[in-house]
Amino acid sequence: MSAAEPAAPVSAAEAKTLFAGLQSTPALLLAVSGGPDSTALLVLVARWRAALTQGPQLLAVTVDHGLRAESAREAQVAKRLARRLGIRHRTMRWIGPKPETGLQEAARAVRYRLLADAAKSAGARHILTAHTLDDQAETVLLRMARGSGPTGLAAMARETPLTVPAGAAGSTRRPSTGRAAASRREGTGSVLIVRPLLDLPKARLIATLDAGRIAYCDDPSNCDPRFTRARLRGLMPVLAREGLDAKRLALLASRLRRAEATIEFAVAVAAGAVSDAAWTDGSPILLDAEKFIRLPAEVALRLLGRAIMHAAGEWPLRLGRLEALYDELVESDLARGRHTRGRHNRVRRTLAGALITLAGERLTIERAPARLKPASHAPSRSKPVDPTGAAPPYPPAARKATAIRRSAALTTRIYGMRRRPKPR
Repeated sequence: MSAAEPAAPVSAAEAKTLFAGLQSTPALLLAVSGGPDSTALLVLVARWRAALTQGPQLLAVTVDHGLRAESAREAQVAKRLARRLGIRHRTMRWIGPKPETGLQEAARAVRYRLLADAAKSAGARHILTAHTLDDQAETVLLRMARGSGPTGLAAMARETPLTVPAGAAGSTRRPSTGRAAASRREGTGSVLIVRPLLDLPKARLIATLDAGRIAYCDDPSNCDPRFTRARLRGLMPVLAREGLDAKRLALLASRLRRAEATIEFAVAVAAGAVSDAAWTDGSPILLDAEKFIRLPAEVALRLLGRAIMHAAGEWPLRLGRLEALYDELVESDLARGRHTRGRHNRVRRTLAGALITLAGERLTIERAPARLKPASHAPSRSKPVDPTGAAPPYPPAARKATAIRRSAALTTRIYGMRRRPKPR
């Protein structure tokens, strides 16, 4: 479809293809905000389900973040349309304080946590979202601007397991660490996010609604220049004129996902080749350091990250910090090769809750021990303290030693060197 051609509505035959493979599931949860994309998803799924003799139960869920005065009304609009289409509807609300920074990221985390809760209650293992080709392109640009690697630039897949940070539903408690935290994130793990509209441009969804004379809401935050995604969205027409349109960016993501699958396969093979033993929960991971260093950098980097997450499971593991750790391990190995005599170079670092130790021919990754408690500020019993808060008096010998040190420091500042004692 060229820019000059009008967008065509999505046909019933296309809808059948979009939702293929979902007819045998017991229930589907539809994430519906009331905007054009999710409204089109609601309409298309309703038409698809009506054409089936047997099929899944449908539940539409609207998350009211409470960030705009119009959000409650928009949830009511989505509810009325769902009922008109014969689909059950539920509104879930974000209750509690909202962060002053990172608002969109926090809202997204809360949204998925609430959707996961609703899916669990409904017995649904699939959450359908209305991400489009345009969303995919914006995600590529956003991650490119943040310096993401191949994994990030692969953007969104049609299906992904739902993972959200623990406590995302508004709790201020920090996420748990270790395998317990990983299991909590995977606790939604049987739930899949499905994006059936990912290959369709937004214009075709709007054309579908216009053809059926179905109203929808517009969220003004989608054009709010305070948000990075909105600013990048404004750049899309300019990039399209240079040939970098949404379709090209989505094609880049698709090719990177293909490369991702190849790299991940290589990482799995490498894990077996460099590990001294099978990885088990609660046990340190032992790697042959020489074999590890000889791996291709990207494979070694991912293997290291996978081992850290297996050992500790803290969220998140930043790529930049992982790269810095890997570079230090490589440099230490090179230094060991340059200086074969004496002690081996040793690296001992913590990252994302894991302790990583390079010593001799072995690289060990294990869960870091609990941090030592900070020293108490209570006064020591062996050193009485003046109740007025004044410092205790120095004995004569201590006063003399302090005076000598201060005199030496002053001489250094004045002359740039310490005064040498005269030879006797």
